[in-house]
Amino acid sequence: MSTTTELKQGIREHLGQFSLHVLLVFATGLTIGSERAVVPVLGRDVLGVESLFVIGSFVVSFGIVKSILNLYAGKWGEEYGRKPVLVLGWATALPLPLILIFAPSWGWITVGNILLGINQALTWSMAINAKIDLAGPDQRGLAVGIDEAFGYSGVAVGAWITGVIAGQTSLRPEPFYFLAAVVVLAFLISIFLIKETLQFAQAEGDDDHQDANLPFMAVLKRATYGDRTLFAAAQAGHIENFVDTLFWIAVPLYLTSQGLGIAAVGVVVGVHSAMYFLQIATGGLADRIGRRPPVIVGMFLAGGGVLGMVLVKGYLPWAVLAAASGLGMALLYPNLMTVPSDAAHPTWRSAGMGVYRMWRDSGYAVGAVLIGLAMQFVTIEAAFYMTAILMFLSGAIVYIWMEETHPDFGTHEPPSPAPEPPTQVMSED
Repeated sequence: MSTTTELKQGIREHLGQFSLHVLLVFATGLTIGSERAVVPVLGRDVLGVESLFVIGSFVVSFGIVKSILNLYAGKWGEEYGRKPVLVLGWATALPLPLILIFAPSWGWITVGNILLGINQALTWSMAINAKIDLAGPDQRGLAVGIDEAFGYSGVAVGAWITGVIAGQTSLRPEPFYFLAAVVVLAFLISIFLIKETLQFAQAEGDDDHQDANLPFMAVLKRATYGDRTLFAAAQAGHIENFVDTLFWIAVPLYLTSQGLGIAAVGVVVGVHSAMYFLQIATGGLADRIGRRPPVIVGMFLAGGGVLGMVLVKGYLPWAVLAAASGLGMALLYPNLMTVPSDAAHPTWRSAGMGVYRMWRDSGYAVGAVLIGLAMQFVTIEAAFYMTAILMFLSGAIVYIWMEETHPDFGTHEPPSPAPEPPTQVMSED
């Protein structure tokens, strides 16, 4: 790493820019949170969508787009820098409030969620990579924890605020005026106040290391199936987003069907997401004890919280179990993401994390399809049972296959590079 003052890493050394990225990831959370409590009920009660599977379709479009763009966001972040990708992500969100306000049918909501998927992929990917660039390897877990804590606190606050607004006024347009203000402010901050951080990642790595400068397809292979530890992280990330999808689609519909008002639903959904703020502590904890223990505990705790929600009745028990599942997500969410960050060389870390985030966020699409089918053709409670069982199975895979990746005391070793083909030496006659 360079010893020059301008390239010295550390959160304290770059507190101003680090704080701006925290603010922006909070805005990213506010953006998606503004849909959480309101949009599923909007589809059922205003736009007249009767099929629970169709209501889930807007998360399918979101998940497909976000997962693909996560993959390329990391690649573009290496090629063009973090800031241009960040600005593009916020520009993409500018039409979203107008679509939600004026959409005449559910198809328009689905189109709007394509834009939301692009926004979330580009802005959240660059926010987290910028924080890791600035923080350096010694504070990597803390940086990821702060990023995810404030991002999902934004989700909680967005769900709570729009739920309150909808409860006091109507399901639209008033909740989405708040969304419009968030998007415009974040767009302006990303243009005028954010600085490029790619140079810190470039200075951190040794280009002569055998693992440096892997081609993109080699990164895709390794982070998907070429390394058992990274595969375990990718599948766990994929399944964990079933929980997030459940709280987006099924929880508001289930709780309102049980007689809970929209404002109270916003609180329950918000309590779940608010627990993600503890990722500041859980990310820092993993810097001291390793990534693997909090991930394993988190998978089983989140699954147990989801299962419990259909076994109890009442506003307070639902809120407590939503908090329990949120605590489980806080334990596993940042530390799963730190695993590919630990295992990647700085020259391809952004791309490697993009691969992980692709597999993680494709869980939105797959989860939305499976949850929607369960709600439509079995019962809404079946979606909760299915999600819990899959979390338990995925946690077992993590327990069996995932090695520790902490840079100081981890046991994980990357796969050996393929041997170079022997050089043919032509003899002279």
